[in-house]
Amino acid sequence: MFLQILKSKIHRVQVTEANVDYIGSITIDEELMDAAHIVSGEKVQVVDNTNGERLETYVIPGKRGSGCICMNGAAALRVHVGDTVIIMAYALMSEEEQRSFRPAIVFPTNNHL
Repeated sequence: MFLQILKSKIHRVQVTEANVDYIGSITIDEELMDAAHIVSGEKVQVVDNTNGERLETYVIPGKRGSGCICMNGAAALRVHVGDTVIIMAYALMSEEEQRSFRPAIVFPTNNHL
């Protein structure tokens, strides 16, 4: 049996941009992606602490060190500039694997490490 386990988490960052005309996704500062072990194209869950919205999308790398968190496409209608979000990615692993696994959890300050 495989379990879906938290792999990566960027905890409490502010949305800096929202672009409804883009073709979907979330753009994340590459520095934050690296720290949280999130890769380009990876599926993530975005939880909006400001309004309670939850959504799934995929990641596009943003400019390294910019602090960019940009909601693109339809997600920009649900999560807005200034909202505080948590970004999480999950991995499938066996019960044995999950016992020793530790997720990469990042606690940025003002969207920077």
